[in-house]
Amino acid sequence: MSDRQILLTEAEVAQCVEDVARRIAPVIDDDTVAVCLLTGGLWFAADLMRALARLGRHPLFDALWLASYGDDRATSGRVIIRAGLQRSVSGARVLLVDDVLDSGLSLVAATKLVRDEGAKDVLSAVFARKPWPKPREVSPDFIAWDAPGRFLIGYGMDDGGRYRGLPGIDAVDG
Repeated sequence: MSDRQILLTEAEVAQCVEDVARRIAPVIDDDTVAVCLLTGGLWFAADLMRALARLGRHPLFDALWLASYGDDRATSGRVIIRAGLQRSVSGARVLLVDDVLDSGLSLVAATKLVRDEGAKDVLSAVFARKPWPKPREVSPDFIAWDAPGRFLIGYGMDDGGRYRGLPGIDAVDG
């Protein structure tokens, strides 16, 4: 592996999650459906759900499996739906939860999908927002951490399927 630089420690990741949970809790209720965007969003979604529970919020939970990167370091430019929702979101407020906002393609696709399924309101939370060279079609409602424009691994973010389980976030050059 190329040179790695630690950007956030495990403790710093946990603090970012707690901070964003405090911002989310007042605008959701227990009828909100939190939808994790798989696979990368799993780590953030799990920690966020626990942080929200500590704040007295217990939203419903579902997952949506989307793919736009595969094992590459760049988006393919299209989003594939590998598995859809298991729970109805018709008439519900939905909170989409993802690991990182790069191009925004996955978040745009997920927003369209839940709106098409009848969601009355769609909010989104990402752990990391990376800078992007042109305007995105979507802007998350909640951002835990503004990341640098580098290739990130750890806390759900991977390099060819590896390093998702790192408890902190590293940048990889090369």
